[in-house]
Amino acid sequence: MGITSGLVLFAVIWFMTFLVVIPIRLETQGDRGEIVPGTHAGSPEVHNLRRKAWITTGVSVVLWAIIATIILTGTITVRDIDSWMFNIMEPVEG
Repeated sequence: MGITSGLVLFAVIWFMTFLVVIPIRLETQGDRGEIVPGTHAGSPEVHNLRRKAWITTGVSVVLWAIIATIILTGTITVRDIDSWMFNIMEPVEG
């Protein structure tokens, strides 16, 4: 895995994790009972994005390290996944 593919892998993991973390402990205007006229009751009132971004970064670093180790050591390969699910690839000659 090269530097660019490692960074892309980290970015994908980070954004997917961020999308999971965003709704956790979110307080909406409807929850607080203070709905601003012209807005939806589900609009966030307290979102704590900075804290959630730091949590996301920590979780992403751990997940990236695990996945990068699996990729670099060859513990699980594309052929393994193919043999488990699809069985489309031809066997390796040699």
